[in-house]
Amino acid sequence: MSPETLVEDITGLLEVWVAGWAGCRGYQTSVEGRFPAALRADTSGEWEVFASEPTDVEFAVLAGKTAESPARVLTILTNDPSRYAALAARQGLNVTSDSQTMMIVDMETQDAEDPWLSDDDLSLSTFEQDGVHYAEVRSGDAIAASGRVFVVGDTAVFDKIITEPAFQRRGLGSFIMRALAAQALGHDVRSGLLLASLDGQKLYSHLGWTTVARVLMLSASHDGADLSLS
Repeated sequence: MSPETLVEDITGLLEVWVAGWAGCRGYQTSVEGRFPAALRADTSGEWEVFASEPTDVEFAVLAGKTAESPARVLTILTNDPSRYAALAARQGLNVTSDSQTMMIVDMETQDAEDPWLSDDDLSLSTFEQDGVHYAEVRSGDAIAASGRVFVVGDTAVFDKIITEPAFQRRGLGSFIMRALAAQALGHDVRSGLLLASLDGQKLYSHLGWTTVARVLMLSASHDGADLSLS
């Protein structure tokens, strides 16, 4: 699926991202109506449903099921966040996160070569396990930065791009992204997808990624989390 097609088909984009995100984390997946869901066994132990631009009727059904347990989360991919925030309030749900975005890139624009670290105190390791490609930068025994990517069809889904606080502002986020892109490009991929936090959006924009939709996380509780990291 090309980046242009994905942008035009937000539902298809979301399905690909959920498959890749769940693949990165080993989550079981299912469907709720026409929308994908993932069982977050390592955190809440509950299903999280992901919906792209649901109708008012669809939203009411999903919101009702979400409200049955504080640990359940309904995540909406939309270009009209105010509409779904208002619908959520009517259904007794809280907006626990509204700063994340879905971003996409043409993988032909990304570097296919493994990057080199200029700092001799740091070392890169890359490996693959159960279909997930990992990249880690270490300083001695300490992990300085890390990330992972999982390929779904012709799309690479990037996840958990983390630079530890003591190693920030040294370009390691960009370095990890290049290392993961080099691994993903070993497959026949055309597009890259990820969910970006507010800070991550600046990094990914610099690397050529573009935003295609806002992400709202809704719950009966007030607790939120960053899907790209947690």
